[in-house]
Amino acid sequence: MSEWTVKSALDWTTEYLEGKGDENPLLSSQWLLGEATGLSRVQLYMNYDRPLSEDERGVLRDYVRRRGSGEPLQYITGEVAFRHITVKVRPGVLIPRPETEVLVSEVLAALPAPCPRDVAWNPEAAEQEREAVAAVKKALVEAGESVSPSENTESNETEEDVAVGGDFGRSSSAGMDETRKSLLVADLCTGSGCIACSLAYEHPNVRVIATDIASEAVALAKENAEALGLADRVAVLQCSLGSGIGEKRMGTFDAVVSNPPYVPTAVMAVIPREVADFEPTLALDGGADGLDLFRPLAAWAARALKPGGVLACELHEGHMDAARAVAEAAGFSDCRIVDDLAGRPRVLVARR
Repeated sequence: MSEWTVKSALDWTTEYLEGKGDENPLLSSQWLLGEATGLSRVQLYMNYDRPLSEDERGVLRDYVRRRGSGEPLQYITGEVAFRHITVKVRPGVLIPRPETEVLVSEVLAALPAPCPRDVAWNPEAAEQEREAVAAVKKALVEAGESVSPSENTESNETEEDVAVGGDFGRSSSAGMDETRKSLLVADLCTGSGCIACSLAYEHPNVRVIATDIASEAVALAKENAEALGLADRVAVLQCSLGSGIGEKRMGTFDAVVSNPPYVPTAVMAVIPREVADFEPTLALDGGADGLDLFRPLAAWAARALKPGGVLACELHEGHMDAARAVAEAAGFSDCRIVDDLAGRPRVLVARR
């Protein structure tokens, strides 16, 4: 075509992706064209006659080629909306899904609500305060004035300690005074960090230790926590389940949450191609009944939680009764199953 307008590009892309077997070629086309041009879906339809620049055409061609091969849209655009935040995503790390938003809702509902004066707290204001404090400290150092140990930005604390001790949560670093009750959460198999970041973003008293065995996931989760201004309340550790969390933390957690690998091995053979071919098997395959990781996870959570603490896990709809039995055998009570947005049993919630 001699000139690509928004409309002609949208029509051609939709037809091409339909021929490649895309389940929703129009939506994919709108998403990709919007990313290539910087236009929202509404703006695309308001600018049908707008010509695409050479750069935009080049970007769109690459996007369409990748989507035509089956690559997920989220990997192509590099981000996905999750509840009230947007997180970065990339190959090698599981893409956050709407079902997992239900998991976050259940954890937030199970935790004590913020006190009224906490409601106005937000990460942006806290980040501005942290930056202001850092600037003052830097100016003092440059002027040759001493900085007391408690004010020093350098520390020998571990990443775990950053999230649960030290200056964390104090008004000098997070816009929160020490009289507020902190809530400690473990997010195991954190992946992109979407759960950990959402919990910390939506509840000002929550601190999270997030873990993942994959280095790619750990790096991405750290990036997302930093980008959202939550790095002082979300610590990310590389380890299997909770193995990297010290014994001193056992019995101190208010909640343990996880979206572990839970797809039964037999089901892995029939999952959609764009999932099987592009998303990491390590983050999906949960063994014969999908509970290979949940069993040790439930046992660890029983040790890690305070009395009355909550365990919440996203699991396979076909094995929720078996998961309930595992949780009860580990010492949990008040076990209940929560449906996902499609009405399928998806989340197990239990109390220690």
